[in-house]
Amino acid sequence: MKIAEILDKYKGGELDMAEAETLIKSSSYDEMGFAKLDIQREQRSGFPEVIFCAGKPDDYLVSIYQKMVANDGCAFGTRASQEQAALVKTAVPEAVYDPVSRILKVEPAGGNKRTGTGGVVAVCSAGTADIPVAEEAAQTAEYFGAEVIRVYDIGVSGIHRLLSKVDIIRSADAVVAVAGMEGALPTVLGGLVRNPVIAVPTSVGYGANFHGLSALITMINSCANGISVVNIDNGYGAGYIATQIGRLAAIGR
Repeated sequence: MKIAEILDKYKGGELDMAEAETLIKSSSYDEMGFAKLDIQREQRSGFPEVIFCAGKPDDYLVSIYQKMVANDGCAFGTRASQEQAALVKTAVPEAVYDPVSRILKVEPAGGNKRTGTGGVVAVCSAGTADIPVAEEAAQTAEYFGAEVIRVYDIGVSGIHRLLSKVDIIRSADAVVAVAGMEGALPTVLGGLVRNPVIAVPTSVGYGANFHGLSALITMINSCANGISVVNIDNGYGAGYIATQIGRLAAIGR
């Protein structure tokens, strides 16, 4: 039971103070034995708990989705395999799976109440092979309420492609730049836009890319200002941060 519901019941005389206090203390998370769902996270941070699907036992994963949908009517999971998606969709038919981003989500039945609250986020990828990570960022930002502009395959090896899209990228409140190989895209964007750039190194590349480590080091050592860097392949983290920035920008408009 959510705190607002407990307070309504107390106000209506359905609960006395001791009962309400006990329920509030026990409502900070939903105990499932193998998991403790953080049901107050959105109240504290503005963003609900998200399910990291990879590595979770099948029965646990299905139960978590069922519980989250029962509680809130929606759920959002990252790094789900096709096999996991099939299992969850059997138990929760309204779940939708995107095999590119590997996001497995249940949208609210009445529409996403956050839509329009997250500002405008531009998600850029250096190459087509970086799109799975870029889509994780884009769909995360959309789920949390941002308007997303997708600008894909604008890597520095053909910089004219990027320059032809600068104006639309500049219109965003925050920019997510996703790149593998040498990871140069965020530095170029950082010199072209006024708003924050969140750099996402990907594990795309040949051997000396070291599964994204070379791109990560390039981004950390960028000579451009206004760039922050998330972990390798962490599209979710970039989409989250970009939406935080977008929300602040939306409030100021």
